[in-house]
Amino acid sequence: MTQPSQIQALVDTAEARFGPIDLFCSNAGVISLGGADASDADWKLSLEVNVMAHVYAARILVPMMLERGGGYLLQTASAAGLLTQLGSAPYSVTKHAALALAEWLAITYGDRGLKVSVLAPQAVRTAMTGRGRRRRRRRCRRNARTRRRGRGGGCGDRRGVVLDPPHPQVLEYFQRKASDYERWLRGMRRLQAEFGGAGIASGT
Repeated sequence: MTQPSQIQALVDTAEARFGPIDLFCSNAGVISLGGADASDADWKLSLEVNVMAHVYAARILVPMMLERGGGYLLQTASAAGLLTQLGSAPYSVTKHAALALAEWLAITYGDRGLKVSVLAPQAVRTAMTGRGRRRRRRRCRRNARTRRRGRGGGCGDRRGVVLDPPHPQVLEYFQRKASDYERWLRGMRRLQAEFGGAGIASGT
């Protein structure tokens, strides 16, 4: 996902085998702990996978989709893109950037037939989230296999931001953040103190 040539090869192979791509899902992601003091390597990897992979895909697919009269980009940005990720500045920053890219694409090309949605779940049980996390955090996850069975929702209604059904609270948190930013920051500081800086993408 960090190599534009590989994404181009993926697109070429898919179109040669199945025909024009109508829907492209960008789901790769990485997380590393730390703040501004995280290593340059961690920051670079987070930027490459969490942001530039979306950029590379859009660079290839958007012109093709516009020429065909439309298409659909579904990008996973996490609830951290709307809220934050306690304990990981690289993840928070890059997921916000991924959301900003999706917004820009939707605004710029929406009237030309391009549909863009952002999947913004809280923690999902995958290899990236690891094992042995706190029980409270574990309750906020959903099984990735459930999403693959088609219960993740989203594409049919083509909303700008798609939230997993088990996590409707993300939208509530986002609304609280927008309505009283200082209160939200205070609540997040309390949550961080409770979790010792290793919380989940959340809101209070």
